[in-house]
Amino acid sequence: MMKKQNILLIYTGGTIGMVKDSHTGTLKAFDFDSLLIKIPELRLLDCNIESVSFDNPIDSSNMSPLYWEAIARIIETNYTSFDGFVVLHGSDTMSYSASVLSFMLENLEKPVIFTGSQLPIGDLRTDAKENLITSIQLASLHDDGKPIIREVCLYFEYKLYRGNRTTKINAEHFEAFDSPNYPTLAESGVHLKINHEFLRKEEFKDDLIVRTELDTNIGVLKLFPGISEPFVETVLSAKNLRGLIIETYGSGNATTEKWFINQLKNAINRGLYIINVTQCSGGSVIMGQYETSSQLKSIGVISGKDITTEAAVAKLMYLIGYNIKVEEFQYYFEKPLRGELT
Repeated sequence: MMKKQNILLIYTGGTIGMVKDSHTGTLKAFDFDSLLIKIPELRLLDCNIESVSFDNPIDSSNMSPLYWEAIARIIETNYTSFDGFVVLHGSDTMSYSASVLSFMLENLEKPVIFTGSQLPIGDLRTDAKENLITSIQLASLHDDGKPIIREVCLYFEYKLYRGNRTTKINAEHFEAFDSPNYPTLAESGVHLKINHEFLRKEEFKDDLIVRTELDTNIGVLKLFPGISEPFVETVLSAKNLRGLIIETYGSGNATTEKWFINQLKNAINRGLYIINVTQCSGGSVIMGQYETSSQLKSIGVISGKDITTEAAVAKLMYLIGYNIKVEEFQYYFEKPLRGELT
């Protein structure tokens, strides 16, 4: 007889954990201890479900490295006791959190699935129940005693994505997320379809390692026609800035104005890491394909390839915090560490 899988729900905050008071109409935090009473459908799942909540659940707009570490430590503490983890999280910064946790959890061999909802769990038309039920079901999938999913994922509106490949695309529709440069890992319909060929399959000899050293002295600069030299100079000279992501046009293109190239070159010579990611929702940076990106490549700008801005932020914080040697930094950023780029 197969043993039941043990799944831990980690509630950080967000819309999914709210219910509407039938008398006042106001939203209040959901009591996850009564989860099986409120959502009896969960009893149909062949797993044991326990939950833990932040002492003070937060709006995801207030998510920060302090809370990322808290999530990681909860997983670390409970790693041997549970077969899978479902993190309930506000949707606004969920892609950032899923990306960061993918780097923080080294040698991960169990599912960590982020999910949330656009409507509260007690709302008549809520998407919360389906997202929650299917996330738990996905986290409990196993074959020959091993989890089928062994990475950090994000589940929303019938689709399971690699977490560090996602971006939020809509604030109102139930289909709030997309993975523009990587296929879905699973799809929920009449049947649960797992796309095994796209799942991470690494097996690790070492135990889980949680790395919480993140350096937040980074920034994001979105280029636009008419961007001024004083503004760029101010950004590049920001105190303690150690890394900068520039969102460029198309396949990594930027203005060839002499002042712009010189500003970037001087900053790189001072030790600033500059990452080139595209503003486009899909596609990849290919530096050197056009003249407007050749100079960026020649002065030492690092290619983000097809990484999302959210994952680039996470990876930059992680690598700088990890104290990668200067001469090795570009190699590790341009190399896929958790399936975050192609």
